[in-house]
Amino acid sequence: MPRRAPPTALLLAALVAACAPSRAMLVSQPLAPGRGWLSPLHQDHPLAGKIWDVRGQRFVDEATLVAALAGARTVLLGETHDNADHHVLQARLVRALDGAGRTPAVAFEMLSVEQQPTIDAALAVPQPTADALAAAVQWDRSGWPEFEMYRPVFVAAVDAKLRVIGANLPRKDVRRVVMDGEKALPPAVAARIAKLGPPSPAEREALRKEMEEAHCGELPETQMDPMILGQRARDAQMAESVLAAGAPGGAVLVCGSQHARLDRGVPAYLAGEGGPVVSLAFREVTPDHRAPAEYAEDDEHGALPFDFVVFTPGAEREDPCEGLRAKMRSRKSAPQGKPAPAEPPKAP
Repeated sequence: MPRRAPPTALLLAALVAACAPSRAMLVSQPLAPGRGWLSPLHQDHPLAGKIWDVRGQRFVDEATLVAALAGARTVLLGETHDNADHHVLQARLVRALDGAGRTPAVAFEMLSVEQQPTIDAALAVPQPTADALAAAVQWDRSGWPEFEMYRPVFVAAVDAKLRVIGANLPRKDVRRVVMDGEKALPPAVAARIAKLGPPSPAEREALRKEMEEAHCGELPETQMDPMILGQRARDAQMAESVLAAGAPGGAVLVCGSQHARLDRGVPAYLAGEGGPVVSLAFREVTPDHRAPAEYAEDDEHGALPFDFVVFTPGAEREDPCEGLRAKMRSRKSAPQGKPAPAEPPKAP
């Protein structure tokens, strides 16, 4: 039975002591209106900093959230990849779970299973650091947002001496699945997909919409279903990875919020294995949505597909479609042959 989380004041003191000075002011504030934010958009929104219990249909405080996470075997922390606040809050919750006696493995969508030997070697030195780990896995060549944004959650894991797990299917394997179909699925991934069964018509339509939006309307129709299979393969692999982590305190998965969905993300592929699962999504607020129910209306089920949602300000970002459209046009004008698959999407 995990120990109860320490009093909030002690928890916050530990967080402040462990973070770099530039982050201390931010993480020393509670998850409530008035805390400091890194993301600049809509900081004064009435939901910013609030925690919504989806099942209970109520706002809860941080202690209630931490207690719920501490009672789960697997915790999913669903992010928007380029929102710096999401990574600071992930770090805060990883430290809270460690402080509650959980000592979970921390698995990352951003790292693949084939990188595990490199990860383990980087953390086996006498004084491992998050930056040395980033250098070992060549983060700067990964295509993910710069490591400075992800540093807080990696520092939280490394400082607490938690095992770091590469959870995702390697990109070359995703491409192979997209090109060659089900026959290219790794056996364990194929078994999880088969166990879950095919998506319902509504789920398939939602997945197609996600793919269309992720590729800015430029994804050829012929690649739509193969890309959906690639996405399902990634979710199945991440489920396999968190179950295989084998840490006494279970696992925390840092991933895009779409992967954290209870209905068709990683939790669906866990299929009741490995104990209780709690899914949390960090959700950027929008000016025209001022109540949690309005965000639920945006989903095809009319419900937020998570156990908890933490609302945050939004990050400033350039139009991601501008470069993608140019790349897709270039591919369309290339000499004909067997088309290369579009880049597997990074779910938000």
